[in-house]
Amino acid sequence: MNTHEHVQALEASVAEIVLGQADTIRHVLLGLLANGHVLLESLPGLAKTRTVKALATHLDAQMRRIQFTPDLLPSDITGGEILQQTAEGSTISFQPGPLFGNVILADEINRAPAKVQAALLEAMEERQITVAGQSYPMPGLFMVLATQNPIEQEGTYPLPEAQMDRFLMKLQLGYPRPDDETQVLRLVRAEDQASHEVAQPERLAQQVIFDARREVARVHVSQAIDRYLIDLINATRHPDNHDAELARWIRIGASPRGGISLDRVSRAHAWLNGQDFVSPDNVRAVVHPVLRHRLQLSYDAISDGVAADQVIDRLLDKVAIPA
Repeated sequence: MNTHEHVQALEASVAEIVLGQADTIRHVLLGLLANGHVLLESLPGLAKTRTVKALATHLDAQMRRIQFTPDLLPSDITGGEILQQTAEGSTISFQPGPLFGNVILADEINRAPAKVQAALLEAMEERQITVAGQSYPMPGLFMVLATQNPIEQEGTYPLPEAQMDRFLMKLQLGYPRPDDETQVLRLVRAEDQASHEVAQPERLAQQVIFDARREVARVHVSQAIDRYLIDLINATRHPDNHDAELARWIRIGASPRGGISLDRVSRAHAWLNGQDFVSPDNVRAVVHPVLRHRLQLSYDAISDGVAADQVIDRLLDKVAIPA
């Protein structure tokens, strides 16, 4: 199989374990191909953790799970220097923390205090950790998949805007359809009845992901699509130039990182669909998960019950599509 077929097989394998969340699986794969981090938000029990575990199970990668709690310290995730006794005497060496893995499940990330969030920022953006003035690079394949519950507020800390912007996409998981939920029941029953000694699935080599990323980078983006991307981003910053309702809803628009992310995910979407160029449909297919967490809505929007996705829908209606 070629690289594209390998990645499609990975998507199909994860879909066999996580039922009723095809869009989520597709977007997580886009995040992997675009070399970014993904925030998964949903009510409890909607397969956020299962999705991450399924991805790691079918990748030749080391998964690390970090359960975020209010008493967590930065060194609990990054690691730190420890004093070791050797035959030559005492030495200080760096002991890597659980953040030094390939697929990082940051469970209930909004339960971590500000210092832990700050420690995570460097790893997510610079792909390194600095301890006592010494920098330690993260692995070549490094992806943070964070989860949070949108309704639970006790003991939680809202993620800083700077950290939200570091996530390539924010995915919102919904309830599965009745037919899919029936299949979930049957799948869980089968898993309960299966022997504990289950054969390990074939794991996709990391090199396939690196090769896929190189192919994604070569996907052609025309000047018209570049203009469309920038027009969408600028419309979030100057909504009054497009629509009075948008101007009433948007307080702060997307950063330049938002435009870069939209370009990367659009190229990954085109590649995964077998295209060698980006079309407006590719951009429109991924704009919601890329921008929904980058827009700061006004009090008017919040009081009217307007969600970020509704703002993006209106944005897509008002910004002209290139011919």
